[in-house]
Amino acid sequence: MSTLSLNSSQLRITIIPSDLGFSDTSELLQQQLPWIGQERAEVAARFGLRMRQSDYHLFVLGEAGSGRSSLLHQAMSAASVERQVPPDLCYLYNFSAPEKPLALHLPAGQGRLLRQALLQWTKSLPAEITQCINGQDFKVKSGHIEKKFRIEAAKAYTKLNQVAESLHFSIHRENEQVIFTLLDEKNEILSEESLLKLPKARRTEIEQAEQQLHEAITVYFEEIRKIDHDKDVALLALKRRSVQPIVNHAVKFVQEGLQKQLKSNHRLNMHLKQMALDILDNLALFENSPADDEKYEFELQQLFARYQINIIVDNTDLQAAPVIIEDNPSSYALFGGIDYQFENGKVKTDFMRIRAGSLLKAHGGFLMLHLTDLLTDNQLWVKLRRFLRSKRLQIEEPGSALTSNAPVALEPEAVDVDVKIILIGSREEYYSLQEVDPEFMRRFRVKVDFADRFIATAGTYQASAIFVAKICESLKLPHFSAAAVARLLEQSHREIEDQKRQSAIFGRTEMLIVESAVLCEARLGQRVEVADVDTAMQARTLRHNYPDLSLQEAILEGEIAIALQGGRIGQLNALTQIDLGDHCFGTPVQITARTFAGEAGVVNIAREVDMTGPIHDKGVLTLQNYLTALFAHIAPLAVSASIVFEQEY
Repeated sequence: MSTLSLNSSQLRITIIPSDLGFSDTSELLQQQLPWIGQERAEVAARFGLRMRQSDYHLFVLGEAGSGRSSLLHQAMSAASVERQVPPDLCYLYNFSAPEKPLALHLPAGQGRLLRQALLQWTKSLPAEITQCINGQDFKVKSGHIEKKFRIEAAKAYTKLNQVAESLHFSIHRENEQVIFTLLDEKNEILSEESLLKLPKARRTEIEQAEQQLHEAITVYFEEIRKIDHDKDVALLALKRRSVQPIVNHAVKFVQEGLQKQLKSNHRLNMHLKQMALDILDNLALFENSPADDEKYEFELQQLFARYQINIIVDNTDLQAAPVIIEDNPSSYALFGGIDYQFENGKVKTDFMRIRAGSLLKAHGGFLMLHLTDLLTDNQLWVKLRRFLRSKRLQIEEPGSALTSNAPVALEPEAVDVDVKIILIGSREEYYSLQEVDPEFMRRFRVKVDFADRFIATAGTYQASAIFVAKICESLKLPHFSAAAVARLLEQSHREIEDQKRQSAIFGRTEMLIVESAVLCEARLGQRVEVADVDTAMQARTLRHNYPDLSLQEAILEGEIAIALQGGRIGQLNALTQIDLGDHCFGTPVQITARTFAGEAGVVNIAREVDMTGPIHDKGVLTLQNYLTALFAHIAPLAVSASIVFEQEY
């Protein structure tokens, strides 16, 4: 059998710096950073982000460090420019059902204008109303009304007095009561002693007269109550007529501060009308007295708190559709919630404590989530799946916030949400969800698959150099020479052990860029050279190669026996690769095989004690199949054999 000799230079790729076409990466800053080796993923991502139909959400699968998050963020930002800025979302007080706040969409930026107009209104209106009610014109008109009803009350009293005189009683008012006294024939007060001396028939007449007087007094008080009621109604009507122009002017002032299309907003106009009616229904609060100033201020604050607007999504500063990256997708952060405040031992909340989550903030745009974050809470994934099905979001209060002292639960009006979700995950997570959740594929119809390696070309080398330039610029690091970039490219080949392909896990390359640049700055260099990259790789190896050195020491000290001279039947030295995730290295190992009479076939000793993996087991079984096909096609193979990696623990 012929043998092929390989020298060390053939075991690695060498990239010539002059072939890269630049002296250092600062020359590449003006060039656009492409999706290096991810053309298929780029096409899929741009297709999904442009798709406006529902349920075309994106699932981005690939290895961490492949640029799946950063490249999708870049694509989301580019796609957002093609969409309009979404409206602001506000919540209003519901005058009909305070526990069910109303949602209001306003063109971007109009929420702030409306809030400022309402704030100005609440500052100026109380003083204007109080001034109107306490003004001379109102006092004159209210004095006429009170005089009119005083006359009517006096007439009713005169009528009662006439009835009393006809029945020989005198009456007078005392503390809102009518006191009556029996008179004799001379119109003098009849004493109790004189009353008892009167004949029985006369006393009976007096009792009947007294009963008639009681009835007349009852009628009198009914008339007085009606007069007082009519007076209050007349005074209230006067107040409403007097204050109405002020309130109407205030409403007009608010409307004039809004854009033209808002003036025809039915919900907003209805809300402003209800605000005006609510003020007119609470005019009594504006009749303050010095003794009640503190209470008056509190009650006014409670009243005008209803007229605020809670802008939970403010898109004033946006120039395009929103792009949100949610790194902490708790239920509150994702779906929003309702805040509570403890006051005097009681839980308090209102529509001003409603808070938006990322889904509402991303309405009309894009939201990026990481699947691993969502799966830490099973209920979170269930809730998100329910939202994707209904496309409506109901802000809910946290159940833990409610106690026996809690107020009536708030139920904010649910709103329709149009958001494109970009879910980042691994291939294992993608196919696992596809299997256990049939609804998953109906919602995430666009698969963006990031490769972990790609064929190396002059174009990919150039793109990789641009990547290095952009990292140096963003992190304010010294730029790399062409030779240093060439060494980074060689390392990207080495990471995947392929001279024709580069690693797509640019996260590792970025770490090497940073570490090399730090070493360059430590020696006060102006740009990173090959020596800096080599030193950085050596330093990284020293940080991770303790297991490697330990095995080498064990071999040198004879703890692990490796025969280096002579030969033995059924025994050989091999090289095994150990991959610890952060460090990969090779180490020699002694393999021993024994054969003897029997029918057990090939026995893998390590497998029998559960010390092997599927790849090794497959190799041994393939060997057994080969031997059986080679020697047992005529008669059964009457032999047993064992194979084992020595001193593997």
